[in-house]
Amino acid sequence: PQGRLLCGPGLRRSGAGLLVTKCGLLRHRPAGGGAYWVDSQQKRYVPVKGDHVIGIVTAKAGDVFRLDVGGSEPASLSYLAFEGATKRNRPNVQVGDLIYGQFVVANKDMEPEMVCIDSSGKSSGMGIIGQDGFLFKVSLGLIRKLLAPKCEIIQELSQLYPFELVLGMNGRIWVKAKTVQQTLIIVNILEACEYMTAQQRKQALAKLSGN
Repeated sequence: PQGRLLCGPGLRRSGAGLLVTKCGLLRHRPAGGGAYWVDSQQKRYVPVKGDHVIGIVTAKAGDVFRLDVGGSEPASLSYLAFEGATKRNRPNVQVGDLIYGQFVVANKDMEPEMVCIDSSGKSSGMGIIGQDGFLFKVSLGLIRKLLAPKCEIIQELSQLYPFELVLGMNGRIWVKAKTVQQTLIIVNILEACEYMTAQQRKQALAKLSGN
């Protein structure tokens, strides 16, 4: 169609047309000018500018942290890319910490670069993730499903136990409930829901809640 067109994962511009770069289902979202992407069960993450991801700090190199984001190379994160950070007031980031941030640079010719602030300099929920909790990995397709507005899976889980949840577009999920047992139950449900029907999921949740 004529007009502005946004290309998401799995699509690449080629002259006046588009090339598909991976197999899957072609999806379309008309809002915001129209976006197209390929939905697949891909496990390997390719950094995309604007994506919010969960990274693991692997090293400190001067004023820059190196993070494992599940891609082919590590991402960089400046110590100044945190809300309120200055040369004197540096964030307390250690090797092994989990960081929730956003890509501001992500292309094949440059090293991926992350920040933990939005355009107005606010954290907007980004930054160091708590030490407790459980980190695990799922397919990129499941992440997109969980991030959809009014996701039924998240709504059903929230009625089971209170919990904290961080979803990264790189297929990583961090979850923390009141107890270790509750945390592991939520982890198991999220891992299994990719292969369960809505009815099977509802039955499993009903059994856990005692209904």
